[in-house]
Amino acid sequence: MNSTPSSVEAARSAREIFTAISGLIVGMFVAVLSGTVVSTSMPVIIADLGGTQSQYTWVITASLLATAVSTPIWGKLADLVDRKVLIQLSLILFTAGTVIAGFSTDTNMLIAVRVVQGVGVGGLMSLVMIAVALIISPRERGKYMGVVGGIMALGTIGGPLLGGVITDVWGWRANFFVGVPFAIVALILLQFTLHLPKPQRAKVSIDYFGIVLLAVGVSTLLIWVSMGGNQFDWDSSTSYLLAGIGALAIVAFIIVEFFVPEPIVPMSLFRNRTFTLSVIASISIGVAMFATSVFLAQYFQLARGATPTESGLMTIPMIIGQMGASIVIGQLVSRFGKWKGWMLSGAVLAVIGVSLMSTLRYDTPFPLVAVYMFVLGAGLGMVMQNLTLIVQNDTPPSQLGAASSNVNFFRTIAGTVGVTIMGSMLSTSVGTYVKDGLTGFVPKAPEELAALKHLASGDVPKMSQLPESIRSIVESAYGHGIADAFFLAVPLAIIGVIAIAFIKNKPLSTKNAAEQLREQAEESAIEVAEAEIGAAYLPTGSIAVVEAEEDAARPSTGSVQVLELEDEERGR
Repeated sequence: MNSTPSSVEAARSAREIFTAISGLIVGMFVAVLSGTVVSTSMPVIIADLGGTQSQYTWVITASLLATAVSTPIWGKLADLVDRKVLIQLSLILFTAGTVIAGFSTDTNMLIAVRVVQGVGVGGLMSLVMIAVALIISPRERGKYMGVVGGIMALGTIGGPLLGGVITDVWGWRANFFVGVPFAIVALILLQFTLHLPKPQRAKVSIDYFGIVLLAVGVSTLLIWVSMGGNQFDWDSSTSYLLAGIGALAIVAFIIVEFFVPEPIVPMSLFRNRTFTLSVIASISIGVAMFATSVFLAQYFQLARGATPTESGLMTIPMIIGQMGASIVIGQLVSRFGKWKGWMLSGAVLAVIGVSLMSTLRYDTPFPLVAVYMFVLGAGLGMVMQNLTLIVQNDTPPSQLGAASSNVNFFRTIAGTVGVTIMGSMLSTSVGTYVKDGLTGFVPKAPEELAALKHLASGDVPKMSQLPESIRSIVESAYGHGIADAFFLAVPLAIIGVIAIAFIKNKPLSTKNAAEQLREQAEESAIEVAEAEIGAAYLPTGSIAVVEAEEDAARPSTGSVQVLELEDEERGR
């Protein structure tokens, strides 16, 4: 039987879409793989570079901070300039930062390079979702993102395993070079397969002042949160100065955003109920997501004495839960167009999962730990991807970049601050639990005395080098301390459930952002034509004629976008 024209068209459309997003998939794969490959070896990296628990946290938070600050900037730029160039630039920055990190000579250098890496990640995470929104409608996006999620899951599952093997065989530095060939392939694919409509703005205005205020405010507050109670007292002049500068910068940033022509964070977005509640949910759920990525490797290696390879294997239940939920729920959302029930269920599972993780101890049976991770992973997989989807579904295409990126921005900021606070709490808790465990302990061998001196320095210990008499005490301290850190995420996860419950259950659109721009352009052209026709039937010299002529003479941004979209389609 011959295929009908409609079926041929549908097949061609699917092929075109997969071709268009192929470079995006590989680019995201590079970002995910480069992050997960290193995650299991991070305790080894910090121990080898002589870093402390505080520096361990900063290696993570430096990248998250750079990602958070740059995400809304990348998103706003996507509404102003060529999106394809921005995606390629972010991929180049990320790859360069990752390669340089492989040559780090100390922890401070690694932290600095992670900032460059984070700027690139901020671009990839926001721009890829914006590009997908321009190509695929919200109703169909779940189906294609399910495939993207499967590819990403390959990097997420394979990364820790590959990273563990590489660390055990060739050393941790080799982990930073694994993603380079994939990055080169992604750049080539993006150049030849990705065709996106270019924003048409008469004048591009970048909010440089807002960028500076945002960076200063967020960075200062994060430094205050991470170092307070450790490097300085909370009630000290240093603490008050940092808090004051951070708060003033954030307030000034908000004020500036009301007056600049092209704000990084358009305050008008917060009048949209879906956007505001999605931001709250992203903040609440994001802390749990970032906490698991940061502290699971520490739990398995420092609380259970696992090697990097074993640590990667142990995280598989978490990844399977997140991957499976993301792919399956994405398919169901596309097929039936229903999203709210799945998101509510996912948010509840996230609360349950975080609560279970807060009960961990160093000797918790691994089957139970696997169940805890699977439940939390499934909850996160059902929520995180769909939060961006529903925001894009309820946002004008002219603000698509700003809206999409700001959801990720607030999630990353929350994750950064949350991980910093949790890391500070972990460092304090571990010190307390180790001190309590060593009460009455008298070293009887030189290696025990050396181990006690090493622990007193505050550096992350190499568990394999600790005497058995001290090792069990340290493992117990880390197991209990990490559980305490997870407990902080429980009330936030509950807030996430409440926020999602109040999001309006709006049906998913069947038109992508490019098609919506075309419709707006056609409506603008019709309005211009109607103004011209109306002017022909009005008395010469009347006010209405003058206004109609002015409207007709005024260039239509929408009509320019129609021509641009048609040119892009002919070029594909």
